[in-house]
Amino acid sequence: MTWQPNEPYNELPALPPNTAVETVAVLKAAIEARAQVAALDQATRRMPNPAVLLNAIPILEAQASSEIENIVTTTDELFRYAQDESELATPETKETLRYRSALFAGLESVRSRPLSVTTATQICSIIQQREMDVRDLPGTIIANPATRRAIYTPPHGAAVIRGKLANWADFIHGARSVDPLVRMAIAHYQFEAIHPFADGNGRTGRILNILMIVDAGLLQSPILYLSRYIIVHKDDYYRLLLEVTRSGVWEEWILFMLDAVRETARVTLAKIDAIQALQVNVREQVRETSAGANSDLLDVLFEQPYCRISNVIARCGVSRPTATKWLNELVATGVLRDIRVGRERLFINYAFFEILLRDEPDDTPRDATLF
Repeated sequence: MTWQPNEPYNELPALPPNTAVETVAVLKAAIEARAQVAALDQATRRMPNPAVLLNAIPILEAQASSEIENIVTTTDELFRYAQDESELATPETKETLRYRSALFAGLESVRSRPLSVTTATQICSIIQQREMDVRDLPGTIIANPATRRAIYTPPHGAAVIRGKLANWADFIHGARSVDPLVRMAIAHYQFEAIHPFADGNGRTGRILNILMIVDAGLLQSPILYLSRYIIVHKDDYYRLLLEVTRSGVWEEWILFMLDAVRETARVTLAKIDAIQALQVNVREQVRETSAGANSDLLDVLFEQPYCRISNVIARCGVSRPTATKWLNELVATGVLRDIRVGRERLFINYAFFEILLRDEPDDTPRDATLF
């Protein structure tokens, strides 16, 4: 049956694609992307405290991936409530932080068992905050938000969807002769085309991208911030997904995803260099300013751009007056800035925050007006 945008695509072809996908251009791009990912992985392994990235990058990924679905919150609020998701956080912030929870739950899952349909269902359930299963009701249509005209209608019928998901999982684990990044790009298209759940498919699929890269052994931690690249190139992302459906144009789609991996890894590697340079400077200022402060204080200041007096007390094993004194001294010398939220003071490592927000280490941060 010829594909029609307003008809359920139950004839979505099974994987692997029935055309050559590892073309000369794709293999060249895959080599370049793999090199950047390997460099990023090695740089992360050399970091004295990898939590610096492991805490921050998933939050940025959560924000960007949620923004693609028009769930918008500020980076400021996400980091402010990342350690304490209190009642002050907005519903959008809480939903975005659930993306981070789903990512870490998926990571824990693939470290003990192969990535599977069960993994995808678990991730989507955490994002949606309810038990999810494959769609069993008709009527799911992806439409143009302005005209409401159908762009794509995914397969219909629980049995059909389950069969296509089983093929998707078999491809992920069976196509070992295909480069893992190429395999990830193909599997991502297929998952989005199956569109197995009533909601949360986009965010679930983007978490699965990171997990496939970790599962393949290319990264030990989920520190690839792919959703920001997708936001910047959102029109191309959706256009190329549709071109695979409409015309079987796999090469351009795979090249897009490989470019996303390569560019994201390159920018993240540059962030690591900038963060480490900043850590050296802050370490010297801490030594000069806060007598008796230990190395744990530096970890507190960089594991999240926001910290509380209670974080310093717990991590450094000091009294509240000592923790307060250290933080006040760093505010006085300009290393930190402080704000009051309700009865609580939050201390901001704003230089670290700015590095995290920049698309390039020397760019103006996206949320430069935060402070």
